[in-house]
Amino acid sequence: MTSRYRVEYALKTHRRDQFIEWIKGLLAVPFVLYSQPQGVFDGQGTASTSLVQAREEAHRRYSEILRDIELMIDDHIVHQNDAENPFPSKLKLLVPSIGLFFTRLPLEAAFKFQDRKRYISSRRFVSPSFNDVRLILNSAQIMAVTTYGTLQLATFDGDVTLYDDGQSLEPSSPVIPRLLDLLRKNVKIGIVTAAGYTTADRYYARLHGLLDAMANSADLTPTQKQSLVVMGGEANYLFEFSPSAPHLLAPVPLSRWLTPEMATWDEREIAELLDVAEVALRDCIKSLNLPATVMRKDRAVGIIPLTPDVRIPRESLEETVLVVQKILELSTAGRRRRVPFCAFNGGRDVFVDIGDKSWGVTVCQRWFGGHSPGGIIKGENTLHVGDQFLSAGANDFRARSVGTTSWIASPAETVELLDELAELMGKKMS
Repeated sequence: MTSRYRVEYALKTHRRDQFIEWIKGLLAVPFVLYSQPQGVFDGQGTASTSLVQAREEAHRRYSEILRDIELMIDDHIVHQNDAENPFPSKLKLLVPSIGLFFTRLPLEAAFKFQDRKRYISSRRFVSPSFNDVRLILNSAQIMAVTTYGTLQLATFDGDVTLYDDGQSLEPSSPVIPRLLDLLRKNVKIGIVTAAGYTTADRYYARLHGLLDAMANSADLTPTQKQSLVVMGGEANYLFEFSPSAPHLLAPVPLSRWLTPEMATWDEREIAELLDVAEVALRDCIKSLNLPATVMRKDRAVGIIPLTPDVRIPRESLEETVLVVQKILELSTAGRRRRVPFCAFNGGRDVFVDIGDKSWGVTVCQRWFGGHSPGGIIKGENTLHVGDQFLSAGANDFRARSVGTTSWIASPAETVELLDELAELMGKKMS
């Protein structure tokens, strides 16, 4: 098994939400001790003073805890980078499922930033939540990629990240000017989506607002305009921006972007995997009585609703993902581990793709890494933004093996994250 497959195998048991829940549990202690919920029933005099003191004390204790976790991450990075050290880090002992870190995380500074926005220390009845910790981690990661290094590549999921589920990137989207700003700062952009289209017109339909804005932009240089690619089907179809192409995207031949490892994937084994997945999906349609039909593509197979107005229950989609994933893992082709695959819940459908977003991001790193050491943009200089980190088969989760990540929950959160990123990059350049 290659080192790449060993990393991905380890990640199957490492869920970022477990790390978040651990931090959330630590923050619950000072909340219980210092929140003073009884203050809401007291008079305005001394109660007001005590609440201010309680807020300050909670803020101090939250900051201390996150600073301690920050130091544990630093220690963990030392351990993970020392191949000769057989002993686990303290963080690994406390959170056995913890994975790779490409940068240190300034959690204390990130908490103080989010506390000013979300008033976490001021709350008396609601303890620091999963979302609070998720956003603190996002801020810490944004600070890290701009403070300890240089952001060279930003990759984005499509649905729920750049635009609402099943929708398109319209000209009025607030995401567009922020993506253009990244291009002006010479940050490369890869849109790494599960949508597996073989022709440029389908991607133009989803991304026309951004593509038209790039084509019509007077202040983007030709080089900056060439700094966007679309990687479709997780890691199966690459298109580069081309102002002369009919749909502003030109397909890139496999020979120009396929990595050496991807070139070893045998077409017969790919077909065998997809055949097994198709049978498993049909069985799920029957056993769960799903109002769905099977869709087969050359590098993917999935189920989609019978009609656009049908909504398949989330629990049924999750069950389908887990059943198909397990059947594939135990199949002859799956046990060989020569062809990676990703089974995921797309919100309205379930698909099994050949490859996953870690491979898609890797292709972007290599495509834009011609002038970087080793011909590839490193993980610490890469940021992947997506929403699929929690549900069964979450496909953005796999990107954690090749770069830093930020977990968002809506296009509005993407806008906030990009604003935060722009502010930090502006401070660094000034």
